[in-house]
Amino acid sequence: MEKEDLSIDALLNLHFAGRVVRKDLTKLLKEGANVPVYVLEYLLGMYCAVEDEGVIQEGLKTVKQILSDNYVRPDEAEKVKSKIKEIGSYKIIDKVTVKLNEKRDIYEAILSNLGVKGLAVSSDIVKRYEKLLVGGIWCILNLQYYYEEGSKDSPFLISELKPIQMPNLDMNSIFEGRKKFTEDQWLDMMLRSTGLEPTVFEKRVKWHFLARLIPLVENNYNLCELGPRGTGKSHIYKEISPNSILVSGGQTTVANLFYNMSSRKVGLVGVWDTVAFDEVAGIHFKDKDGVQIMKDFMASGSFSRGRDIVNANAAMVFVGNINQSVDTLVKTSHLFAPFPEEMIDSEFF
Repeated sequence: MEKEDLSIDALLNLHFAGRVVRKDLTKLLKEGANVPVYVLEYLLGMYCAVEDEGVIQEGLKTVKQILSDNYVRPDEAEKVKSKIKEIGSYKIIDKVTVKLNEKRDIYEAILSNLGVKGLAVSSDIVKRYEKLLVGGIWCILNLQYYYEEGSKDSPFLISELKPIQMPNLDMNSIFEGRKKFTEDQWLDMMLRSTGLEPTVFEKRVKWHFLARLIPLVENNYNLCELGPRGTGKSHIYKEISPNSILVSGGQTTVANLFYNMSSRKVGLVGVWDTVAFDEVAGIHFKDKDGVQIMKDFMASGSFSRGRDIVNANAAMVFVGNINQSVDTLVKTSHLFAPFPEEMIDSEFF
């Protein structure tokens, strides 16, 4: 059978059976739950990764029911907490962040939407999912309620926690499946995986969109994209991968991004594959040496803090908006005008 004989959809379902999700379904779900797209796709992959329309519709109902029953809306947090108390045990979907309480020598979780903090987390879970410590990750977790009079501990207990992300990837199966596609078909497939419809773009534009994915797969790859507002520049780094983090507003610290001297832990660049800044105009370090450390890291993939030299593999992405045409911007100032002054020099770019 020739590669061109089948449509991309047919090829995907043939060679990647059980791992194909219809993107239009995520849009239907996204409107009702404010969670990243990869969370929705994880759930759809469990119930809707087939071609049969009847099965897909049933699976869609199941996913909607799971989101309705288990996703914690911030405005319904008290209702969910009450349900956990009355039932005794309840499964929820929430973003979980873990911090070390040095005074008590235990790890404690914070549930973003539920608004609960101080939940004890075992060291085994933290070692298995280190991203809990930096930025947090979306999880399906089972909460129990046990109140003990006089205890300072939270009555909420985590009995089970499972990150919402794909299990280990078999790259050999990907390589084998790739052989069944032409270059153009594979390019279109990758764009569709990000939520874009390739048939409406020229090939040059397709390659531009594909370039946004490079930081997700290449270590220490630094990328800057400046363009008009509302063109999806930051969408890639926030929605499609559980291995990238978007720093909104640009406000951060050296301890958070690079290295915390007191806890001796590497920051975001040591835990995430990609660290993206949503608005370059707002990038600001509370520490005076922040920009210089960033320059050092981007140039060499390492930086020094105290007596330590730290290596990390994270790619750095800078996304910014320009309010004029490129021609006007070049005539009146320069292309990097959206960046803060301290970052505009030959050493940085």
